[in-house]
Amino acid sequence: MRMLLPHPLVSLALFLLWLLLNQTVAPGPALVGVVVALLGGRMLTRLRPAKLRVGRPLVALRLAGIVAVDIIRSNIGVAQVIMGRRKERHSGFIHIHLAMRDPRGLAALATILTATPGTAWVEYDNEEGWLLLHILDLVDEDYWVRVVKDRYEQPLMEIFE
Repeated sequence: MRMLLPHPLVSLALFLLWLLLNQTVAPGPALVGVVVALLGGRMLTRLRPAKLRVGRPLVALRLAGIVAVDIIRSNIGVAQVIMGRRKERHSGFIHIHLAMRDPRGLAALATILTATPGTAWVEYDNEEGWLLLHILDLVDEDYWVRVVKDRYEQPLMEIFE
């Protein structure tokens, strides 16, 4: 059974997504959905994802709370910029040197920064560890370096490394 369904939850999710996207449970599309689900689970096995081990689950929960608050605050700040309440707006790019090297931690950091309105992960130099970040309302570069390093990178390093 493990050969046919190496990742049963992934296969089930793919099948249900296929049915939702097709908006039908007719036999033809359902059969194609089964094939997509089976092949999708097998393809995930070929990628050989590393076992995920969350080192500090309480740190992960605290980080999720910090990110949620930051996203809400950033939404308000971006809304103020768009509505013209902040007359002087200086967008810009900053380089931040990251100590983190774990690909899962970097992916989580990229997701956090891009999901936060007003910031965008632009580029990452894997060899040097430099992150290029775009900020919509860049007032203080040191503030953003501290935010990324202290609020996001440090907890992510505790979780993933």
